[in-house]
Amino acid sequence: MELMDIIKKRKSVRKYTAKPIEREKLIQCIEAARLAPSADNLQPWRFIVIDDPEMKKNFCSHICRGIFRPTGFIEDAPVIIIILAKLNFIIHKIGKIVIKINLHLLDIGIAGEHLVLRAQELGIGTCWINWFNAKKANKYLGLRRKYRVVSLIAMGYPARGATKNKPDHPIEKILYFNDDFRKGLH
Repeated sequence: MELMDIIKKRKSVRKYTAKPIEREKLIQCIEAARLAPSADNLQPWRFIVIDDPEMKKNFCSHICRGIFRPTGFIEDAPVIIIILAKLNFIIHKIGKIVIKINLHLLDIGIAGEHLVLRAQELGIGTCWINWFNAKKANKYLGLRRKYRVVSLIAMGYPARGATKNKPDHPIEKILYFNDDFRKGLH
């Protein structure tokens, strides 16, 4: 399969079959993420894979309550990958103050996208999750201060009706060359 085919087919999956994901395939997905570029090559990502049903249920009961309830579907995914940031004081703390950008979030976004594209190539559906109680996730995991839960990725083999076909913006709505953007962003 060509890369553009993988990119075009990748959609957020919210319904999964009960079929477990083979550990070898999970490791292949993490390996793809591991190879992502990062600021100053710090590779701030760390991954926790939860595939034990009882632990998954317990974790979700902590992080998917109240306003985060709509994310509760992740409990039915065979796997939840927790993406942590290992923060570096100079690059991530001082860098944020100087350039006003959370570099670790960019780095983790690139690594996460590598992961979900590899999963798509392997026939595994994924859904990025950022709507959860991160404070409770950190507490549940007992993380030290230099680690933070940044995102979750629900994974599993897609069930029937697992995705919604939402149209992507056409290229002419998002692309500007040179001074074209001065004519007005859409």
